[in-house]
Amino acid sequence: MAALAPSIPIAVVGAGTMGAGIAQVAASAGHTVLIHDSRAEATARALQSVALALERASAKGRISRDDAAGIVGRLVRSDDLAMLSPAGLVIEAVSEDMAVKTAILVELERLVAADAILASNTSSLSITALGSALERPERLVGMHFFNPAPVMPLVEVISGLATDRAVAERTFDTAAAWGKSPVHVKSTPGFLANRVARPFYGEALRTLEEGAADIATIDAVMRESGGFPMGPFELIDLVGVDVNWAVTNAVHDAYFQDTRFKPFLIQGELVAAGRLGRKSGRGFYHHGTGAERPLPRSAPEAPAPVRVTLEGDLGPAQPLVQRIELAGIPVRRLPGEGALVIEGARLALTDGRSATERAAAAGVPGLVLFDLVLDYGAVGRLAVAAADQAPPTATAAAAGLFHALRVVPSPVDDIPGLIVMRTVAMLANFAADAVHNGIADAQGVDTAMRKGMNYRRGPLAWAEAIGLPLVVRVLDNLARAYGEERYRASPLLRRRAAAGARFHG
Repeated sequence: MAALAPSIPIAVVGAGTMGAGIAQVAASAGHTVLIHDSRAEATARALQSVALALERASAKGRISRDDAAGIVGRLVRSDDLAMLSPAGLVIEAVSEDMAVKTAILVELERLVAADAILASNTSSLSITALGSALERPERLVGMHFFNPAPVMPLVEVISGLATDRAVAERTFDTAAAWGKSPVHVKSTPGFLANRVARPFYGEALRTLEEGAADIATIDAVMRESGGFPMGPFELIDLVGVDVNWAVTNAVHDAYFQDTRFKPFLIQGELVAAGRLGRKSGRGFYHHGTGAERPLPRSAPEAPAPVRVTLEGDLGPAQPLVQRIELAGIPVRRLPGEGALVIEGARLALTDGRSATERAAAAGVPGLVLFDLVLDYGAVGRLAVAAADQAPPTATAAAAGLFHALRVVPSPVDDIPGLIVMRTVAMLANFAADAVHNGIADAQGVDTAMRKGMNYRRGPLAWAEAIGLPLVVRVLDNLARAYGEERYRASPLLRRRAAAGARFHG
């Protein structure tokens, strides 16, 4: 299905931040864009903000002055809704209110041509429900841009039960022609990216509620070990503690209180206290003038080991061995189940069990577990947890090894799965469930998380790099440790792991 030609006008209803951004995207692709808002002053502000943004881009050399002027010239203020009738695609971007959106879509259906596409930029409302009020719901599709629309590449193209596949395909191709990275998504609570991302926040909140690590340490480990652009608490403060809380509760309610989407009380307490993040000056962090940023916890330096014994293979953490050798520390290799043995300690990658449980099962009191990281060859910080049986010398020995590798160890309490591993396992689990439930395909899921959430690696691709059997084992160990359905492994993930199959290729 071909994209809409640039000669076909596009209409945008709602001239807020998202509406203005969408209008800029469409105009940049060569379309005449008809902008309407019930408040004439909002339309004027939107046109002004786009012109100012393009002027700044031109001053920085990102776009020529002529091109900027051409984009602005294609934006047409349309104070009367009837002026939108020539549009071949109308994107409504008004407030997230079912009644308001429905009323606008019903009116638009009467105004535009029979073959025009109606699209909603909703971030949470059911496309099926929105379409139920239309005479021809098959021409309604979700077109969920991410903020800021001119910058963020992801567009979720959402099909309700009645959406015609040809409509979804043309919308998909049009978004691609606009330079975006579209993904087909089935209408479901949270759609795709926001649904799959729930564990990014949830596992951090659980870790904090359990007192296993402080806010600054969790954020630092997720950034520096996991490679995420922001830590979960930094991101919640940015988007708004209340906004994230509302989305979490909405998804939880929409899935009939499925415990995988459970909200956490600590976030509700912040909302009740009015600590809403950057916009209120305080959330998980202080954001006022002169506020000091807390530092993550770091283990003190200790002497480097004289030698290291590698037992077996470390799996995804195997690149650590090369770093040990490059640091000038001799490595002796022996058969085993995957561990680094130094005087006074035994180090292993977490598998979802606590260090205490593993130490008791193996009869090795000096066990110290370390966390998953995105790139063991370059990581500068990682979380570590010692078994309750471990003497202080074990923690010091582990710190000495990691400091010798120029890796800062951040001690955390002995929680199952540590921080990054449990989060990535759950992200992969939610991603696999999205594929299993037909919400999107594997490529679409990973594209959504990379292009919409700025993850450096899609969760399914990361799970494959770790090894699907290990991911399932982590989830099973978490489920056993907590006794909760929250950590149940997706049937599809379990099947692929058992078959030695992959999600990609």
